[in-house]
Amino acid sequence: MADTDPDELERRIARTRAELAQTVDAIADRVSPKRVAERTVADVRSRAGHFVASVGDALGMTPRPVEFGDDPDRVWEEERPELGPLLIGVGAVLVVGAAVVLWRRRRRRR
Repeated sequence: MADTDPDELERRIARTRAELAQTVDAIADRVSPKRVAERTVADVRSRAGHFVASVGDALGMTPRPVEFGDDPDRVWEEERPELGPLLIGVGAVLVVGAAVVLWRRRRRRR
C-alpha cells in the first residue's frame, strides 16, 4: 500500500514545490530580455574577435600585445601591415553591395 504518512507527504510536497520554484526561476532568468541581450552581445563580441583574427591571419598579420605607454609611432616599426589587400576587399564588397541595391531597385520598378 502507498505511503500515507501525512508528514512524509508534506515533506515531498514541499520538496517538489521548491524544485518547481527553482525551475521556474531558472526559466525566467534564461528568457529575460536582459539576459538574452547579454548573451547576444557576448556572442557578437566573440564572433567579431574570431573574424578579426581570421582577417589578420589572411593578411599575414599576427596580433601582438601593445604595452600601455608604447610610442604609437613605433608600434609598427618591426612590421608594417599590408593594407592593399584589405582595401581591395572592402572596395569589392562595397561594389557588390551597391550592385545588389541597384538591381533590387530596378527589379521593383518593373
